[in-house]
Amino acid sequence: MSPQPQQTLDQLSAARLVPVVVLDDAAHADPLAAALAAGGLPVAEVTFRTAAAADSIRAMAARGDMILGAGTVLTTDQVDLAVAAGASYVVSPGLSRAVVERCQEHGILVLPGAVTATEIQAALELGLTTVKFFPAGTSGGAPAIKALAAPFGGVSFVPTGGVGPANLHEYLAIPAVAAVGGSWMVPKNLVNSGDFAEITRLTAEAVALAAR
Repeated sequence: MSPQPQQTLDQLSAARLVPVVVLDDAAHADPLAAALAAGGLPVAEVTFRTAAAADSIRAMAARGDMILGAGTVLTTDQVDLAVAAGASYVVSPGLSRAVVERCQEHGILVLPGAVTATEIQAALELGLTTVKFFPAGTSGGAPAIKALAAPFGGVSFVPTGGVGPANLHEYLAIPAVAAVGGSWMVPKNLVNSGDFAEITRLTAEAVALAAR
């Protein structure tokens, strides 16, 4: 892995938590970034599920204090948009050779979804050693990651999907888990209503929980 992707992965691993953010309005991006930073977690994976994604990443990147990724990236065009907006990593729900190779051309970290041994081997063949384990909750959860980590000793996982305060430690206790993705500290209703103080409180709570 080249220095930049490794540095980004190290930052995510140090943060332990990756807030998965859905933004319908790019005007919410900067105050949301401020709320996450105030809660002690200057990290965001902004999903490309909405038209506001690229502008939201651009607004957050302009702050200069966030580790920013683009989530739900399905195409090479979205990779280009995300990188142009300032994303330093890309997350996909599944494994796409085209998406992975475009990210590698850009020199940024890519975390494709992989939940089976076959998918993990395919990721390894593309030169990757870290994958998104998604959807974690319905793909066997922490026991599945433990089982897969045995034959794939050099692979690390970022479980996302169905992760929350109740089961966070099941995942973080696994040495092969680099970080955990979740949206419980950035619920969409609070973002849309502009209750960024509550997001800061939830974020600080999540950071404290992950540190235990």
